[in-house]
Amino acid sequence: MKVIVAIDSLKGSLSSMEAGNAIKEGILRVKPEAEIIVKPLADGGEGTTDALLEGLGGKKVSLSVTGPMGKPVDTYYGYLPQTKTAIMEMASAAGITLVLESEKNPMLATTYGLGEMIKHAVLKGCRDFVIGIGGSATNDGGIGMLIALGYEFMDKDGKMVGQGGQALGKIVRISDNHVMKELKNCHFQVACDVNNPLHGINGATYIFGPQKGVTDEMKVNLDEGMKNYAKISNEFTGKKCDDAKGAGAAGGLGFGFLEYLDAQLIPGIELILKKIEIEKEIMDSDYVITGEGRLDFQTAMGKAPVGVAKLAKKYHKKVLAFAGSVTKEAKECNFAGIDAFFPIVRGVTTLGEAMSPEQAKENMMDTVEQVFRLLP
Repeated sequence: MKVIVAIDSLKGSLSSMEAGNAIKEGILRVKPEAEIIVKPLADGGEGTTDALLEGLGGKKVSLSVTGPMGKPVDTYYGYLPQTKTAIMEMASAAGITLVLESEKNPMLATTYGLGEMIKHAVLKGCRDFVIGIGGSATNDGGIGMLIALGYEFMDKDGKMVGQGGQALGKIVRISDNHVMKELKNCHFQVACDVNNPLHGINGATYIFGPQKGVTDEMKVNLDEGMKNYAKISNEFTGKKCDDAKGAGAAGGLGFGFLEYLDAQLIPGIELILKKIEIEKEIMDSDYVITGEGRLDFQTAMGKAPVGVAKLAKKYHKKVLAFAGSVTKEAKECNFAGIDAFFPIVRGVTTLGEAMSPEQAKENMMDTVEQVFRLLP
């Protein structure tokens, strides 16, 4: 029997690999001869760096960068030495959770810190990048990141336009004279789960801006700034990525990646499944195991466990899921590729007790053991 395990973290309880290894132990209790391969799982958002670091044997690289409002923040990225790959989450340098509600200012918020992270990794020797861009505090079109990498954006007087959304409408000329030469050899894969263009009523400013502090009074000017930024960028690069799917992601950061860094924008779960190389293992497996902390209707709408299930169904494999809890609406997961799912809580308990790492691990092993007693 060959079993592939790829379960998302049970947030606040077990990491992806901890949950996966608990499943492995449960199976081995009744199928000691089984071949069990545990893979890390995430969706490109929060926790992706940690999951891939743990599952792929990477190293954590800590550094201090410029935060979204200009103050230093401590962050880190993942480094995979064998492949010279860097794994990053934009939110750790320019995320909305780093900004107090009273401090939100899309006119000034910058992605400069992400550029500093990329520069640091490039100088460390990285040439392949996996970057999640969800949860930004910015509406700067990615110019902060690009400035950190050496691009210069100038106004009609030849002066630097500064950073943040306020700078976009001032751009008249762009220079790449001081851009890192190594960038030409870098490959960027960006986890992006939105399809919005850069500007217009469906673009970054109108759709995502309000949660970052964009007021109705700001919208027109900011969006006009995005259009100007796109126009000058198109003339400079010879491309036209402002209408591309995902260009408006993370306050236009998607556009910055596409237009200037030749990045690939890929749905988060699809990108992670490729990075962990799970498909080749699924091909000759007997069962595929997935899950997350809570299975519900949102899971069925395309979260990580369903991404695993869809890939497994490509090869007609049976898919089982385990979760800390399930809702009534979780039955939709059965129509999304998960053949059967099981909650692991085994009795009346408090939430705190159920989420205790030791208790969660024991519950997971015991539940998996009982399920696999049924299987041939």
